[in-house]
Amino acid sequence: MLRYLIEKEFKLIFRNTFIPKLIIFFPCMVIFVMPWAVNQEIKDLNVAVVDGDHSAWSKRLTDKINASGYFRMVSLSASNNDAMSVMEDGDADIIIDIGRNFEKELITAGATRIMISANAVNIMKGGLGAGYMASVVNEFADELRNELFQTAGAGQLPLIEIVPQTRFNAFLDYKMYMVPALMVILLTLLCCFLPALSIVSEKETGTIEQINVTPVKKYAFILGKLIPYWIIGVVVFSFCMVMAYFMYGLYPRGSFLTLYFSAMLYLLAFSGMGLLISNYSATMQQSMFVNFFFLLIFMLISGMFTPIPSMPEWAQTFTWFNPLRYFIEIMRMCYLKGSNITDLTNQIAALAGFAIALNMWAMLSYRKNR
Repeated sequence: MLRYLIEKEFKLIFRNTFIPKLIIFFPCMVIFVMPWAVNQEIKDLNVAVVDGDHSAWSKRLTDKINASGYFRMVSLSASNNDAMSVMEDGDADIIIDIGRNFEKELITAGATRIMISANAVNIMKGGLGAGYMASVVNEFADELRNELFQTAGAGQLPLIEIVPQTRFNAFLDYKMYMVPALMVILLTLLCCFLPALSIVSEKETGTIEQINVTPVKKYAFILGKLIPYWIIGVVVFSFCMVMAYFMYGLYPRGSFLTLYFSAMLYLLAFSGMGLLISNYSATMQQSMFVNFFFLLIFMLISGMFTPIPSMPEWAQTFTWFNPLRYFIEIMRMCYLKGSNITDLTNQIAALAGFAIALNMWAMLSYRKNR
């Protein structure tokens, strides 16, 4: 009996033309994407330099930072305030502030200070970036000691004191970084999986055929399926924000209007994707596999765990077509930086484009007899 049951299951699997392909391509995608996307090495950090000294040694330190392979100088600012505006715009990850008497203090007093400010919206990027910068500065100080060892006394060898400073997440609290992204994942599960499973279950029970021959319009049937999940999504989103406040003390520094408007666009986009998957799925099992496949790939290349600039260029290109990326950016910037709609126009426009494209595709791909 067991033999025939096992044989039956294999026949059912291979009779479906889609599932065998998914079994092959799903592991391939995970193996190819995961080692590249989940990369803990941070590269191409954007640095804004404030050189108040304009001396030979400050220029030499700046050149060493550029040559390290981890940093890319994007701005040479006249003051720390100018550099902070660059960071607030999202164009700089690290600010290195070289004091006005940098070279003079090293020569006369043998010690000086350098301030390193890190953008801690992404705590992994900010923490590791500040650490890399401190290593480069310390290596520079060692080079100066070796060069001056023959002429300077032991007490006068150059010593550079690093004053670290983190912005937007001063204590590098991992919860402030991850909780907003986890809210996005929860909304994705609710508004992509559930609509898809709901419609596919109608196919499996045969009720979809009865609906197809009724006078119910296509758009009415689709909206009737999606609107309840939009309402559920908004309620769950609000509940998550309340829990984040009472459990972790997290609250959005930006506008609630920005958050809810972005959330509605995201719910619209992913519910359309769930509907689209259900249109091309014959069984609930097939729909669940496809949803899980896309969710895993989207999570890997969303910037949730690994900063997008640290990924290979081909992986960064894929992130442009990932709605998760844009909503995670919106959530983190609203919670940590206090950004508003004007600061997030690119992300909101991208979500709106996904919402229109996916829902139009879903409606066109749905077939109704009458």
